[in-house]
Parts: sequence; structure tokens; C-alpha cells
Amino acid sequence: MLSIGFSPLIPTYALWSLAAVVAMLTVLAFVSRGFLAALRALALGLILLALANPSLVQEEREKVKDIVAVVIDRTTSQTLGDRQAMTDQVKAELQRRFGGLANVEPRFIEAGDDGSDGGTRLFAALSNGLADVPPDRLVGVILVTDGVVHDIPSSADSLGFKAPIHALITGRPDERDRQIKLLEAPRFGIVGKDQTIRAEVMERGGTGSALVTIRRDGQIFNRQMVKADTPFSVQVRIEHGGPNVIELEVEGLPDELTLANNRAVVPIEGIREKLRVLLVSGEPNAGERTWRNLLKSDANVDLVHFTILRPLEKQDATPINELSLIAFPTRELFQQKIKDFDLIIFDRYANQTILPAAYFDNIVRYVREGGALLVGAGPEFAGYDSLAQTRLSPIIPGIPDGRIVERPYKAAITATGTRHPVTRELPGSETQPPSWGDWLRIIGAQVRSGDTVMSGANDLPLLVLRREEKGRVALLLSDHAWLWARGYQDGGPHLDLLRRLAHWLMKEPALEEEALRASAAGRDIRIERQTMKDTVDPVTLIAPSGTQSTITLRPDKPGLFSAQVQSHETGLHTLRSGDLVAFVSVGPANPRELTDVFSNTELLRPIAEANGGSVRRVAMAGEKSITIPRILEIRSSSRLAGSDWIGVKPSDSAIVRGVTVIPMALGFLGLLLLVGTTLAAWVAEGRRQA
Repeated sequence: MLSIGFSPLIPTYALWSLAAVVAMLTVLAFVSRGFLAALRALALGLILLALANPSLVQEEREKVKDIVAVVIDRTTSQTLGDRQAMTDQVKAELQRRFGGLANVEPRFIEAGDDGSDGGTRLFAALSNGLADVPPDRLVGVILVTDGVVHDIPSSADSLGFKAPIHALITGRPDERDRQIKLLEAPRFGIVGKDQTIRAEVMERGGTGSALVTIRRDGQIFNRQMVKADTPFSVQVRIEHGGPNVIELEVEGLPDELTLANNRAVVPIEGIREKLRVLLVSGEPNAGERTWRNLLKSDANVDLVHFTILRPLEKQDATPINELSLIAFPTRELFQQKIKDFDLIIFDRYANQTILPAAYFDNIVRYVREGGALLVGAGPEFAGYDSLAQTRLSPIIPGIPDGRIVERPYKAAITATGTRHPVTRELPGSETQPPSWGDWLRIIGAQVRSGDTVMSGANDLPLLVLRREEKGRVALLLSDHAWLWARGYQDGGPHLDLLRRLAHWLMKEPALEEEALRASAAGRDIRIERQTMKDTVDPVTLIAPSGTQSTITLRPDKPGLFSAQVQSHETGLHTLRSGDLVAFVSVGPANPRELTDVFSNTELLRPIAEANGGSVRRVAMAGEKSITIPRILEIRSSSRLAGSDWIGVKPSDSAIVRGVTVIPMALGFLGLLLLVGTTLAAWVAEGRRQA
């Protein structure tokens, strides 16, 4: 390629200034001298040209292939229905057809989920994929997508190139789908009270009504028919503290596009207004201060504490008007308001005829209906006035055998206790014997039911936990936990033990014996299965798209099995193991990719047509085969798309392999000759006029 180049001998600004002066002198010369000034003007022009130092430039150019960018949408919405198969077929066919275009190089760019709920970002992927390509080499862009793109530029001017954009849309226009949308979902709720969830079933190609199933912690508790596209409400009772997982699932349609959006999950954190605890001490003892300090240290606990200082049968000469005691309000506590308490603790309580048999019946009924009872036993438990001899006997896990062993011993965690959340990994239990202080007394008993999680002297049971229908009962067969609190022989983990014990009794979810939990860090899902069994069944992991996989858990700690898997999808995942269910969200809980799942030809149309491109579907309603347009190189026409073809506009891009420069002037020597010639012409003109 031949062209003219300039390499000025003086700075550019000086050359332009000189040109301006020459122009002024030329005008003045023509005004004063007429056409005789033409010689001067020519000489001055030649001087300027010489200063510009022109040269002939011969470039050796090599034609390079034009680039066509093909962006393949691999986001979550492209996995719905048969879109993924369509995308693979389109990609394979485009690769074959570009193979027949000698001057075109296709560049395939994959665009996946970015993990930040940004949705489908094809144009960001396009920009990154063409970072090393000059704009004049790009002659076309083909987007293979379902048309739901979330980063479409507002105008063609912001694209940075003029190449046509052609969108090949996967999916079909007759797609059907039904989804459930949350309108109002509370995050917190008071335990024992109802919360309202408002939702709406939206559908396309549906029946106008649908059956919605409501589950709480994996268990179905309600079903109701609702009208489509009409808000409805669900009343949910908050059963316990911690997460109450409410799941709303609408039945699917035949041939529905996806079931991933047919379910909405609302985790409601159960909050107790106050944990009401009734502590009844049968007599003053060193341990009641330990219980009182523990319960009063928790601001969320409302403690009612009574200590029986004077049994009814005690007779002495003290005048009644000098007694400073108050009557024990047994009727109010154990009949009228017993259901207001979350936990009842009998600390070294003996049956002293203070509580009638009917009140013990009330306590049994209270436990079986969901209440909690803790018996802290002392020597009285082994005697004739033991609580085990009352109507509480059916729910007390152990029956005293009359033995009271008084000698130092280390409280030990049993094999069952190493798996139970209440006693597993108590601080100090990692060594043998445990690195905590001795207890000095234990009450002998035979365990009838429940889990013995701690043992004492002579391997006697020390702590027994039992489930009684909907409620829970704990039996602590020693009154020497206070020795740990007082630091005897360096003390022990009394706060951990007694707090865990109280919270297990009050159904703290983190202390459940059988539990399934999951957490996510990026794409990694960690699964934990708490159990009292030696083995566990595999866990079923259900991805947002409905794909199921079976996960085998491995032992991690006693009573704890775990596994870690990587998810290939974003959204809410469901884990099931028997009756247990857990949920974990990878990325956003309600990703944009599943908000609008229908393929769309209109979103990309404005930006495509602005650059002469087109938007078309590759499959129509009812058709199993796909149709891919021909690819043509169009040089002169402004039309770049037809009914069965799409066009790219070839460029003249080339790489310069060599440059030859031929000067047209002789540099400063030529300049001197021009100056001399000009002076000679000036002198000759002056003499002729003289």
C-alpha cells in the first residue's frame, strides 16, 4: 500500500505559524504586485513543503481474519426444559458453518452465573472475551441465549463497536410454568403465637387454581386450594425457639418448564418472650445458689424460686405472728399457671405433703403435653418420701435403689453421652480421667428408660435424659454440682453442663439429638447429621432445578456425621434424611435467573436492530427440530439479516509486515536551493522594475 507521509524539520507549531505568515505575505503581494507575485507565492510554498519533509511510504500489509464473537449463555435459566440441548446443537452447527468461511475466525465465549445474583450478563462476558481484539476486526456478534439478559446496554453507542448483533433464542413460545411468590414473610415470631405469610401463585398456561401444600420443619400441616394470580394468606404457629422452617409448595403443571420456582421457603426465627422457670428447693442447700445464679445470669429467663424452709408438720413454740415466711402458692403454680412455665426444677425436693397427688398429676400432664421437668436428687430421693414414690413416678427415668454412695469420684461421660449434644465435648472431657474436680455423693438408681449420658462412682448413673411424649425429663442423681461452681479441686464446667441441660429441656434446636443441618460457603455445601445412632442413612440433596443426588456422610465426631459437596447451581437447596429436612441457599435465596424463566425475543431486539442485526427463535411451538440461519458475508448492502440468513460485514483489517520510506525532498540542501532560487527571482524582478 502506497501513501505519503510527513516528517517536519521544525516543530509542528512553528511550521503552522510559518504557513500563516506565508499566506499573509502572499495576499499582500497579490494586492500590491498583481500576478507578478505568483512567482513569490510559489517559492514560499515550495519552502513550506520542503520544511514539511514529505516522503513516499510503501507498506507491506498482510490480511488478517475477521472476528465473529459467539456468546453462549450457560446460566441457570438455560438449563430449564430442553434449552441446554438446543444450545449445544446451535453451538455445534455454528462451528461447522464457520468452518466454511475462510476469512472469518469465530471466537466462542461462555457466559455462566457470576455467583452474585447479577443474572445473565452476556455483554460483560462479550467485553471480557474481546479485550484483545481491535474494534475494526469485529464484524459480527451472535448471542445464543434464552433472551433474558440483565446487562443490555441502553444504547448502541455504548457498545464500543459497529458490528451487527444477531440473537438466536432458545426455548419455545408455548412454554408453561407455575411459580409461587412471597409477598409478606416475617423473619421473627413469638413462640406459641401465630404468624401470617402472604404469597401468590403466578402461572402461564395454567388452570387458574392450584393446590398449595404448607410444611413446617418438613412435616405437612396444611393444604389449601388458591386462585392463580390472587394473593392468599397462611397462618403458621411458631412451635419452638430457633429456626422454624415454613415451606410453601404449589403443585406443578404437566410439562412445566421448571419446578424450581414452585416452592418458597420462609425461615422464621422463634423467639421466646421470656423463658419462665419454676425452681422449687425442698430445703436450703449449697446447690440451690448454683441453680439460682445460673438462671438469673440469663436475661431471657424469668425465674420463680421457692425454698421450703418450714415443713407443714414442723411444730415448735414460735408464735405464728412472728414467722416471716410466706405460704407456698401451690394451687396458683401447679394448677392455674403451670402451663406458663417452660421448665420446672425440683431441687432436693421431698414429698412433704405440700403438694397433693392431684398436683403431681398436673405436672405429668404438663410434661406429656410439651413441658420440661428436671429433678435434682439428694439423699431424700433414696428415702420413703422420694418423688419417685409419688404420681410423678411414671415419667421419672430412674427408680432409687436405696443406696447413697458418699465418696470422691470423677463424673464421667458415658458412651451414649459422647454422642449426646448436652454432654459431647464438655470442656475437660478430652482427657482420661477428665480434668475436672471430684463430686462427693451419688444416689443409686435403676434406669427404666432414657439415655444415661453421665455416670459416677461404681458406674452408677449420674445424669439421665428422657423424652416423655411431647415433653422432656432429666434426672440428676447428685446434689454436688455446686462443687464445680465453688472451684473445688479446680472446679469443672458447671455452666456448660447445666446451661446445655436446661436448654435441651426447653427444646433448643442446637441441642437436638437427631438433627440435619447445612451451611454454604461459596459453592461448597457442608452437611452435618447429628444422631444418637452408630450409623446414618445417606442424605438426599435436591438442587433448585429439581435434580436429586445422594450424599454419603462420614463420621466426624461421636454422634456427628458430615460431608462437603460442591453445588453447580445457585438458589435454595433442600436436604432430606428420613423425616428430617434442612435448607441451604447457595448464592441468593431467590436468584434473578429463576424470577422470569420464560424465553424472550423482545428484550434484545432494540440493541440488535440498532446495529443492523436480528433476533429470532431457533425452535417454534410444537417443533422438536431447531432451525439455524445461514451465515453470509455482506460487503455492500445495508441489510444484514434475512428470513433464513444472518450477515457479517467484512473489514479490511491487516497486519503491517514492512515499511519502505522514499524522501520526496533533499532535506536542508533542498531547502537552501529553494531559498537561493527565491532570492534570485526577487532580485531579477527588482532590476526589471528599475
